[in-house]
Amino acid sequence: MLDFRYLKAFMLTAKYSSFSKAAEELNIAQSAVSRQIKLLEDSLSEELIIRSSKKVILSEKGKELYQASLSFEKTSLQIFEREDQLPLSIGILEGLLKTWFTPKLIEYSKVQTRDISVRVADIPELRSGIEEGRYDLIFGTENIQSELVTSLKIFEEKLILIGKGDVNRKKLHEHRWIVFSNNDHLFKISKNKSESIVMVDSFDTIISLVKNDMGIAIVPDHLIKKDDNLKIQEIAGLPSSQIYLSTLNYKKMPERIAALVDIIKKK
Repeated sequence: MLDFRYLKAFMLTAKYSSFSKAAEELNIAQSAVSRQIKLLEDSLSEELIIRSSKKVILSEKGKELYQASLSFEKTSLQIFEREDQLPLSIGILEGLLKTWFTPKLIEYSKVQTRDISVRVADIPELRSGIEEGRYDLIFGTENIQSELVTSLKIFEEKLILIGKGDVNRKKLHEHRWIVFSNNDHLFKISKNKSESIVMVDSFDTIISLVKNDMGIAIVPDHLIKKDDNLKIQEIAGLPSSQIYLSTLNYKKMPERIAALVDIIKKK
């Protein structure tokens, strides 16, 4: 079996056709170079260098191994030098994308010329996606701290009740509800269920419907702009969510990911 520990000594000796020049570049004794190549040959049970007092001659197997090692070295370097060409893959909750994250993405694209993919997903998909390498980083409400993944809290998301006009907290059921899912908070804070419910899996559409006086809704506060002209209520009992940025546990974070993390940290 090829012992890779001694391959560099062989490659340099073959490159320069000289034990002494290989030793000089490796900063070790010439005898150590010769010994390493002998150990490499022993691991393969093959003669790689035909030793001569005048010059270094590669055997046929030695020539083949040298060419293969050059190809391997070139490919290896390309893997670590192509960081600028790698795309960035992001997973994010739907409610975070348009208002909060889009400006960050625009800022990132001004300094990074690379392909970027952004996918809206739910919490289970975000977690499995980061753990399985489908995403480089994710934004969600789950604080993941494991051997694979680490999370950084970036802000707190508050939920608010919105309507075109004033809404009586005790008479929520008298309004049409515009909800995101069957787990919407309107179901939790109202004793009675509305007789008319519209379910839409897009916060943009939910807000648009409320602005057109279609009903009331509960949404994250950062989705509402000043010019939306909506009545906003903070209601006791509505939870707040911590929003986290999660990445793999890198010892040294890749530059394409670190650049976005730095922008997020600036807030």
